[in-house]
Formats: sequence, structure tokens, C-alpha cells
Amino acid sequence: MSFIRKHWSNLLFAVLVLLLIVPQTGKPIKIYLHQLLAFSPSIKEESKRTKIESYDWVLVDSHGQKIDFNSFKGKKIVVNFWATWCPPCIAEMSSFQQLYDEFNEDVVFLFVTNDDEETVKHFLTQRKLHLPVYHEVTSPFPEFEGNNLPTTFIVNENQEIVVKKKGSADWYSEEVRDLLRE
Repeated sequence: MSFIRKHWSNLLFAVLVLLLIVPQTGKPIKIYLHQLLAFSPSIKEESKRTKIESYDWVLVDSHGQKIDFNSFKGKKIVVNFWATWCPPCIAEMSSFQQLYDEFNEDVVFLFVTNDDEETVKHFLTQRKLHLPVYHEVTSPFPEFEGNNLPTTFIVNENQEIVVKKKGSADWYSEEVRDLLRE
């Protein structure tokens, strides 16, 4: 009994680590922690914004229709690279759903994944999400290249990247909504 009293904090830490390692408990805990710690993304100052020079990028939607990114020039665009197996990606999906519900008439939303179509459909149905999901036909232009998940970009009507966020965030924050209303 005195061993437990002396080492209770070490035992508690070991149990927490074990819970994080086991997939059935670890993934929900990680998702919850990401949601708990998610903050609004930073908006770049005008002088530090990158302008997208080439819009040459082709996507395909869930119905098999090809979408040319060039058709979105002059519009506000939110592009999110994500995966169904990624806890930080899952953590931010509910805030994206809220943002999409409010702004889908005025903003182009592109949720880009490499996961197979059936996995994505199951994921969206299970979580009661109705977000527009796309797959890449061609590689994105240099400004969008990277290999971190999730990574999100907000592009303004002047083809400038005003937000580039790697990792999860609270996308339904007042700051982001104000930016999209501008």
C-alpha cells in the first residue's frame, strides 16, 4: 500500500501513456485534446502575404467531376488538406462544418484528401458532416505543396494567401468569420 502512495503520480502517468498508445482509446483522447487546445489561426499581415501566381491544379469531386482550380480565381477560397485517420484533422472538422454552413454561398470550400472514396463517405456519414471533399488529379502549385496534415489555406479575391495553418485550429472563431465577411 505504501508503494502506491509513494508512486501514485508515476502510476497515473503510466496509465495515461498506455491509454494514448492503445488505438481504441488513444485516438478519441487525441481528438479531444486537439479540440480543447485549438485556437483561431493567425491572419498574415498584408506585407507578408504570398500571391498565388499559377492556379493550375485539377481536382475531382465525390461524383467524379473534374474541377479546374482556375475557375475559382477572384473568389475567397478555403482549402484544407486532411485525412480520416488524422486526429488533428478530425478535431477541426466540426468547426469547419459550422464555417461551411455559414459561408458556403460566398466562399469556395475544398476539403482535399488522399483517402479512398468509401472511407471518406463512411467518415462523413458517421460524423454527420456534409463537406465538399475532393481528390487531387494533378499536384498542387508550389504555394500549396507540403506534407503536414492538416494544413489549411485561406485565399482572398486578390489571389493572396491570408492564412496558412499547419495543425488543427478553431475555424469557426470570430476572427476567421470576420475575415470571410470582409
